[in-house]
Amino acid sequence: MPDLDALRAVLSRFAVDFDDRPPLSPFGNGNVHATYLAGTVPPTVLQCVNRAVFPDPRAVMENVAAVTRHLQKRIVCDGEDPLRGTLTLIPDRETGLPYVLLDGEYYRLTRLIPDAVSFDVAGPDALYRAAGVYGRFVRRLSDFPADTLHEVIPGFHDTRARFETFLSTVEADPFGRAASVSDEIAFVLAREADCGVIVDAMAAGDVPLRVTHNDTKLNNFLFDKATGDCIALIDLDTVMPGSLLFDYGDALRAGAASASEDETDLDRVFFKTENVAAFTRGFLEEFGEKLTPRERELLPFSVKLITLECGMRFLTDYLAGDVYFRTRYPAHNLARARNQFALVCSAEQNLSAFTALVEQA
Repeated sequence: MPDLDALRAVLSRFAVDFDDRPPLSPFGNGNVHATYLAGTVPPTVLQCVNRAVFPDPRAVMENVAAVTRHLQKRIVCDGEDPLRGTLTLIPDRETGLPYVLLDGEYYRLTRLIPDAVSFDVAGPDALYRAAGVYGRFVRRLSDFPADTLHEVIPGFHDTRARFETFLSTVEADPFGRAASVSDEIAFVLAREADCGVIVDAMAAGDVPLRVTHNDTKLNNFLFDKATGDCIALIDLDTVMPGSLLFDYGDALRAGAASASEDETDLDRVFFKTENVAAFTRGFLEEFGEKLTPRERELLPFSVKLITLECGMRFLTDYLAGDVYFRTRYPAHNLARARNQFALVCSAEQNLSAFTALVEQA
């Protein structure tokens, strides 16, 4: 990562007013990109796109630029403030591109959305408000040609392919760990049929291809400091074509869980029905009428499937020697996998209740 003087040189390339030596300070708590708050007018956020996570930064930025342009138009049509309802990219002042390319690195500058906060954990009311913003996000992009977006992480939610990767890793057993986790392996194998449900429905056309966010955890939603209203869904790096079922399920996997994915006391790990109800109600109020029958039918199942996918990925990484997810201790990925499998069991036990919530909303 360049030093501050180099970052100031990058900043000078963007079409924004700034001092000769604008202050730059670390900003936010994200762990993917190096992020700085820039003392520009108006205040902006400077980021260097992490090429280890996103090997094709240009594709990422083309997606973000296309989607935010579309969102801003729809936000204006809804009589709302486009500078507050989504990200605003500042272009390179010479090329007009939504990024600056310097020494092989891609930088982007976005306007800071002022007087806004995010939360890692919140109750039903905040989840209800966040769900409304997600519903509006999908609605406003419902006429965007999803197939024109780059697939920046190929096969991200191809659950059948994820299962095949898991299976091959079990068979290879490169670190000799499989024998010690036979129960966890059996747990996944028993649910093989689940892995094809949504991808098969998409292939059949029963679940349409839509613009999806793919990282709908609560801390990617911004809330107005004064009113508490949810105002925007940010962190658009993983915007891709896909199924909204994975977004809905993942929002609940994170937002409706009783404990973090690092919790090792599995008796404390379950889905909080009141949180599921709040998010479901907020989402369906905004987008329920536009769902296909099969999408609506699969909403409760998606909570289980995305959680299974996540646990399967943790277990796969543990078997492979912890090469993808950052870990803090030797069996961290295994603990995460067990945590997610406990949530899968909770989703299975509550499937009829989740279905009733969808039917009643």
